[in-house]
Amino acid sequence: MRCFPRYLLAAVLGLLLGGPAQARQWLVVGTHFPQVYERTAEGHFIGLAPAVLRRLAVELGDNLRFELHPWARAQLMVELGQADILVGPYRNAEREARFAFAAEPFYQDSMVLFARRGHEPPWDGLYQNLQGRRIAVVRGWTYGGQFEQARQQLNPVVVESVQNGLRMLAIGRVDLLASNQRNTRPYLADQQLAAQIRELQPQLDIQRGYFAFPRDARHAALRQRIDEQFRQFIASGRLASLGQSLGVAVP
Repeated sequence: MRCFPRYLLAAVLGLLLGGPAQARQWLVVGTHFPQVYERTAEGHFIGLAPAVLRRLAVELGDNLRFELHPWARAQLMVELGQADILVGPYRNAEREARFAFAAEPFYQDSMVLFARRGHEPPWDGLYQNLQGRRIAVVRGWTYGGQFEQARQQLNPVVVESVQNGLRMLAIGRVDLLASNQRNTRPYLADQQLAAQIRELQPQLDIQRGYFAFPRDARHAALRQRIDEQFRQFIASGRLASLGQSLGVAVP
């Protein structure tokens, strides 16, 4: 019987076994989140999310491609499996039905109310004091369990962005804006509204932001790999260091 050449045998075995693992390219999508996910004028993605994901991708031997989309579009792309990783959603029951969330959050936000100076309600954390007040809420945002439970007793006015909410607040079309500190403070500085608008305390809630994935088997494997590496990233103190350098609160 004629011997099968060894180099051919090795080639066949390599094909059967899949050969050497090749790097995958994962599509990361999100919307503009100050300090978390931003795109420069030159098209470079900056912020905590790209910084974390780039480091994890090196450890995993994978590649990344970043895109910026309106928030509703970015969510739909991941829900339909057209993109692989969604940057930054807060976690709630409705979103858990649409996405598979990473095991650990990578940043956190203080959710607060903003009011015009001289027109502040007696806010002490009791939602009954907000009844009858027109409260601007950003479309697609979730504000934490207590706020969402009280929403039906409140008078929410949906706005398309934090910037629009601030403008409406400044001219008196709403009485309050519900937002988070990270997204709102840069606009206050840019628009020189600090003399007109102030932040109220106590805060509404703390919301934590995650990476989220499509709910399918292929992405379950990716999520598990990222979870494992990210736990090590947190334990090493690298997440805390990155958050501090970028001015983003981390859990």
